[in-house]
Amino acid sequence: MTSSRRFRPLDGILLLDKPAGMSSNAALQAVRRLFRAEKGGHTGSLDPLATGLLPLCFGEATKLAGLLLGSDKAYEAGIMLGATTDTDDADGQVLRRRPVPALEHARLQAALAALTGTLRQRAPVYSALKQGGEPLYARARRGEAIEAPVREVVVHAIELLEAGPDRLRLHVTCGSGTYVRSLARDLGEALDCGAHIARLRRLWVDPFRRPSMWTLDQLQALAGAEGEVALDACLLPLEAGLAGFPRVDLAPAEALRFGQGQRLRGDWPAADPAAVFGVDGRALGLARVDPTGRLSPQRLFRQDPGRAE
Repeated sequence: MTSSRRFRPLDGILLLDKPAGMSSNAALQAVRRLFRAEKGGHTGSLDPLATGLLPLCFGEATKLAGLLLGSDKAYEAGIMLGATTDTDDADGQVLRRRPVPALEHARLQAALAALTGTLRQRAPVYSALKQGGEPLYARARRGEAIEAPVREVVVHAIELLEAGPDRLRLHVTCGSGTYVRSLARDLGEALDCGAHIARLRRLWVDPFRRPSMWTLDQLQALAGAEGEVALDACLLPLEAGLAGFPRVDLAPAEALRFGQGQRLRGDWPAADPAAVFGVDGRALGLARVDPTGRLSPQRLFRQDPGRAE
């Protein structure tokens, strides 16, 4: 294997505009190969049908991936009324067709309002949620009877952007674990006609509210024209993923002790987790600060000059 093909230590975050028709893991692996990153992960799957923001974490930034899974998100959803599918989106098989009634604005707004706030939501049968250590979609593809789990989720707001005779376009802001496909399915039942997702685009994920995204095509073209240095310039430092967390800044002597895994005591407010920084602005790690001001290291970041700046 030539040196140009060897994977390398690489730290940082890439804001990918995932293409339609590709799984999140396939998108991650394609980008990881392009960057030759030794280690990578994403911060929560997007359906193959969906496009939009998929933050990819490389190297030390993968230590943030699990935390970012719990972030708020926003989507633009195109919903087709009059048909339910087995996947709750346009990639599935149609299970039932029903006529779409003339939808009065008041009825539509009431149905949307009922789907906001804290909800008990049943996940789609075709989802990555696991039962018995196996994703539900794997069991569904084998034709097994599945009782999808019901979970508590939070939908902050649903805005009606456009309404046609059999189509709706919505802006959805929601918390972690919310399935927009389930919202579409439940909205269709509330309107007595059925519905499924026809298009879905993720607009942002906290803390990346105004993301500057890269498509896979753009990255491949950049790699071909300008090479690896230009690719690396597309990465955000892992510190960008910590913008939403309480911050603790340490003096050099404190930073040294923290890096050795020692507990510290100060007048820091309680937080779990807190992002810990040194005097140079580099993130040192994550910590828990208890109500007495005691700071306990939870996860340390390797200090590496090759990290994205």
